Amino acid sequence: MVIDTALSLPAARDAKCPFDPPPELRKLQDQAPLVRVRIWDGSTPWLVTRHADQRQLLTDPRLSADPTKPGYPLQVERRAVSGRGGIGFIMMDDPEHNRLRRMVTAPFAIKRVEALRPGIQRIVDDLIDRMLAGPKPADLVEAFALPVPSLVICQLLGVPYEDHALFQSHSRNLISRSSTPEVRGASFEALHDYLSSLLATKDADGDLLSQLAERVGNGELSRGDAAGIGVLLLVAGHETTANMISLGTLALLENPDQLALLRDSDDPKLVASAVEELLRYLTITHTGRRRVALADIEIAGTTVRAGEGVILPNDIGNRDPGQFPDPDRLDVTRDAGRHLAFGFGVHQCLGQPLARVELQVVYSTLYRRIPTLHRTAELADIPFKHDGGVYGVHELPVSW
Repeated sequence: MVIDTALSLPAARDAKCPFDPPPELRKLQDQAPLVRVRIWDGSTPWLVTRHADQRQLLTDPRLSADPTKPGYPLQVERRAVSGRGGIGFIMMDDPEHNRLRRMVTAPFAIKRVEALRPGIQRIVDDLIDRMLAGPKPADLVEAFALPVPSLVICQLLGVPYEDHALFQSHSRNLISRSSTPEVRGASFEALHDYLSSLLATKDADGDLLSQLAERVGNGELSRGDAAGIGVLLLVAGHETTANMISLGTLALLENPDQLALLRDSDDPKLVASAVEELLRYLTITHTGRRRVALADIEIAGTTVRAGEGVILPNDIGNRDPGQFPDPDRLDVTRDAGRHLAFGFGVHQCLGQPLARVELQVVYSTLYRRIPTLHRTAELADIPFKHDGGVYGVHELPVSW
């Protein structure tokens, strides 16, 4: 089925339901497992909207994540950045994807991340202390949601936190759909140069950049690839979790019964369940995971031909009633473990153990320590990130 009208992803949301995927995606999900859509450059990739089909395709090696291959459904116009390559391994295929990814897997292993929990707890408590001692109302994004993961990823990578204004501003340019190719290219160059300079100063400091610098020194990795991996981890390491903290808080404030369950419980299993449910319910990576077929693939009775693009919007996949009953209801007691918020298959998010621990600490601490937390702006006046590659809010004014 070809949809003749242009579809811009992320598609427009219903202003009355800012936490729900766009109604247009729900309509397409109801129509057929796969549909053709026309995107910004005139191409007509396949849109896959159902959970089971998305999960199956994300594990299929016949789909490529390489945006340089013909037929790849680009999200926005790209500009090549001479001599710097791409952002890490996220848009590479195996075996090179696997070779580079394995170099940074160990610090994100579950046991290693669990060892960081006490330090993350101290960061969260300290930022809450500062917020409580400061003026009211406060912007939860600037005062809390953005600093928490920024401090954590800086410590893990070995990046000076005092440079956070620089890398946060360039990160925003990189993930904003409204940025021109020139602006995105310039921000990538700036971050790449910044990480490359840091790599040159590393000397067995024990952080992740030091480990990458050692691999550069022994010839396993080029300086450009190491800096690209650094850009990927730095950007992904703070942007996604920061948006989950602020948007998750707003969603809970709009569902006070669910907030009460989380706030009043000291059961770590409920906290972990709430994290998974909020990841499913919000699915902040809302522009669709993109691939191109390297060979013919049969899916849901339809043949995707070699060279055809495929878009998998996990936000609507995570609202598939065939997988999650009553999917538009936030239920922190739900078993949401099969959600696709982190993707699936070989390209699933490397940092998901760290994100989970950060969110578990935040969601189990913030509302307990500030039980009267509430927003001070009307929901309609809160600026949502409709133009971003990662969904969230630009600001969240709160008081207590």
